[in-house]
Amino acid sequence: MEGFDNPGVFFSDNFSGNDDQQSQVNFQGIKKKFKEFIRQFHTDNFNYKYRDTLKRNYNLGQFFLEVNIEDLGSFDETLAEKIYKQPSEHIPIFEEAAKEVADELTTPRPSGEEEVEDVQITFCSEANPTNLRDIKSESVSHLVKIPGIIVSASGIKAKATKITIQCRSCKNTIANQSIKPGLDGFIMPRKCMTDIAGQAKCPLDPFFIIPDKCTCVDYQVLKLQELPDSIPQGEVPRHVQLFSDRYLCEKVVPGNRVFILGIYCIKKIAKSKKNYREKAITGVRSAYIRVLGIHVDTEGVGSSKCGLVSAEEEELFRRMAGSANLYEKIANSIAPSIFGALDIKKAIACLLFGGSRKRLPDGLTRRGDINVLLLGDPGTAKSQLLKFVERVAPIGVYTSGKGSSAAGLTASVMRDPATRNFVMEGGAMVLADGGVVCIDEFDKMREDDRVAIHEAMEQQTISIAKAGITTTLNSRCSVLAAANSIFGRWDETKGEENIDFMPTILSRFDTIFIVKDEHDRQRDITLAKHIMNVHMNSNVLTEEPKEGELSLELLKKYINYCRTRCGPRLNAEAADKLKRRYVMMRSGSSQHERETEKKSAIPITVRQLEAVIRISESLAKMQLLPFATEVHVNEALRLFQVSTLDAAMSGSLAGAEGFTTEEEHEMLSRIERQLKRRFAIGTQVSEQNIVQDFVGQQYPERAILKVIQAMIRRGQLQHRMQRKMLYRIS
Repeated sequence: MEGFDNPGVFFSDNFSGNDDQQSQVNFQGIKKKFKEFIRQFHTDNFNYKYRDTLKRNYNLGQFFLEVNIEDLGSFDETLAEKIYKQPSEHIPIFEEAAKEVADELTTPRPSGEEEVEDVQITFCSEANPTNLRDIKSESVSHLVKIPGIIVSASGIKAKATKITIQCRSCKNTIANQSIKPGLDGFIMPRKCMTDIAGQAKCPLDPFFIIPDKCTCVDYQVLKLQELPDSIPQGEVPRHVQLFSDRYLCEKVVPGNRVFILGIYCIKKIAKSKKNYREKAITGVRSAYIRVLGIHVDTEGVGSSKCGLVSAEEEELFRRMAGSANLYEKIANSIAPSIFGALDIKKAIACLLFGGSRKRLPDGLTRRGDINVLLLGDPGTAKSQLLKFVERVAPIGVYTSGKGSSAAGLTASVMRDPATRNFVMEGGAMVLADGGVVCIDEFDKMREDDRVAIHEAMEQQTISIAKAGITTTLNSRCSVLAAANSIFGRWDETKGEENIDFMPTILSRFDTIFIVKDEHDRQRDITLAKHIMNVHMNSNVLTEEPKEGELSLELLKKYINYCRTRCGPRLNAEAADKLKRRYVMMRSGSSQHERETEKKSAIPITVRQLEAVIRISESLAKMQLLPFATEVHVNEALRLFQVSTLDAAMSGSLAGAEGFTTEEEHEMLSRIERQLKRRFAIGTQVSEQNIVQDFVGQQYPERAILKVIQAMIRRGQLQHRMQRKMLYRIS
């Protein structure tokens, strides 16, 4: 019975066969209610939030108002219901109401600004989002909220809201033809209805648009991809087009995780020029979403399933963080079906929790994510570990070396089929922002593709300058890579020749593990027994975690909880200890020699020092502590010792950045000078003769082969005749 006290003409149509006339909405009454809501809605202490916000925004020249639908519902249930069920009819009324209230609030206005501007209403809501796959035809023209990742964004274009058209022959103009919002167009009238005596009738389709007399608004088309966690196994992620206008433009960039609140609309499918048979299809429409509100998910949680932590779970997490053996428990819970490899599992636990990202006063940032490289023999469960990490990480992307290109990992620029403009689409490392990228078969990647992820690993951004698009995307993700040696299996005699990586990429990994398949009778028996158990009890194992292990869901939630709630720093004592150890390791003091049992000062670079700091912070984060103490630093140094330093000591990383001693470097350059004197450019010599000559001069064979390999890599030498002869190019 709303609006009956309004002065107006009321009628009843008794002969109408339609019931629609009886349920005709009295829009004036609804507009009055919307105006009351903006004027009167207040929170505690009589804070009239929408009235004050509207006045403030209007005076600042920002003609929009963000409304929380829950507030609207608490003020008047029917208004919120109408916005949910018939948004396209009621939002224009709401905007008119906001415009009238703004008129009241801002009078008198300064000269030149007497005319009231249109006010855009945007919405936000605390409701649980619906999955993109669950939106069916009954949601058409209703309000929906969906989570997803923005994969591409078009440029800003203009769309007319009111147009003026003119007839070509009789010059008759029709002004203020309003156009529906969204991607629907305007159908031009076919005939001109003016009849002027003495003139011939106007032909068909006589109208054209007068651009100068049109009112336009900005709009942008976005492409939303569903979240990786909600995609069923083996399915291709689905996309939906988003239409955002006015103040909702330029709110997001590709790679952002967002919650979209909008109207689920349909548009005509454009006829393809190639296939003329499609003309017969009349009732088929394609879906898009007209955006009414965008909420960027800054925490990188993305999925609502992980984000919501109940009070009981929080209590459980606090108890877990206080327990003494939590670190061991988490390490055992990582891929429990894989036997042994405890240090690798501990490093992966640190990678999952991550260190603290630091933003320095001068605007630079230091990464908090930990990168781990697993190098070694086939059959040592490297890929299984990667698969597990992809499942347990809050955001995980798994990719294989051969199936990944530089553009697929970073970002690609494509031509939009509709507008023929270039648009940018984020790759795996952009989509995994805030999570982990697992790259298997890292050694099989092409060299130029591997170079593309250098910047993403250290600076955590991806810079693009292609096809007139110059921009920087965020890729704040950890990298877990697995690779084999050049010879397939690790060859102890060949030393550093096993590795085909440049020093630049090796120094970006915080911990490098060499995984060897060693022959040890006792270990083989235990391993075989473990594998038999896994195969025999495969059904039992999946149901309940063993004693001292955490279930996958609990571990995933706990990792997410720690990452969003905690950002530890080193305390003074731990920093002092780390500084002393760093200086010791750099100078090759007696303690370092005692630890390594080898008289060689392998320097540790600043990147590796930062790696130890990050590992210490992640160990503190596991226990939800605000500071990393000496205990954490000791464990971080031990992990670093068993991974990168051991790898460097075995001679396997010699030649990587900061991994060769000065004496060795001097010897290598001496061999190279002698080698260049030995044979001129354009001549060839037997490799065996050269090696024998240098060995006769008391040089180690490993060093000679290393120099030859380095010169081949630089393009100065070349192998000829089944790798027996060396040919000098430059």
